[in-house]
Amino acid sequence: MRIHYLKHVPFEGLANIEKWAKEKQYIITSTEMYLGENLPSFDSFDFLIVMGGPMNIYEEEQYPWLAKEKVFIKDAITKGKTILGVCLGAQLLEDVLGAKVVRNKQKEIGWLKVVNSGLSSFNGILPQEFMAFHWHGDTFLLPEGANLLCSSEGCVNQGFEINNGKIVGVQFHLESNEDSINLLIENCSEELVEDKYIQTASEIKKEYKQIDSIYENMKILLNYMEKATI
Repeated sequence: MRIHYLKHVPFEGLANIEKWAKEKQYIITSTEMYLGENLPSFDSFDFLIVMGGPMNIYEEEQYPWLAKEKVFIKDAITKGKTILGVCLGAQLLEDVLGAKVVRNKQKEIGWLKVVNSGLSSFNGILPQEFMAFHWHGDTFLLPEGANLLCSSEGCVNQGFEINNGKIVGVQFHLESNEDSINLLIENCSEELVEDKYIQTASEIKKEYKQIDSIYENMKILLNYMEKATI
């Protein structure tokens, strides 16, 4: 399988998704949107992954490549590609699918539990409750034809899926590893303010024991999406 991913900042890469792909011996290519790199042809990949970033989907004036990326994602959907959107990537998916992306009532940063909705094709595959790493301030409404994947105490729409896992968007980060979280803390520390669903850097680092379990759930999600691709 050929995986292509869209990267929005230097410090948010595939992390443990890359580990999974390398174990499968899949081909990985990327486009670094922030560098103005050219997007690939659609016949060059099977599985598109749209990663996170600190920008918002409506900041096209500051990040003009967002407009081009939205067109590319929409065309990838039309061409039947399997697509996973993570955080900003999920919000970009929602936007091109015609759903509204809005500010969540509260930011979520740190290790927070999510609850499986029981409404998606992942019911019985992902655990009923599981821990995930979060770093987001926006959320989205569900597009037409989408099933709610899971929710958290601070954010109702934590994820969605369409067409039995062919298209999936998640607000949270199951791909995170110690290095990727350290980079987020290093580059986005100004967001670590005192709030109900925001943890301190030390609180986040104390829970690095969660990384193995979130990788197991990342593999469950990716293995399910793999079946929709091959």
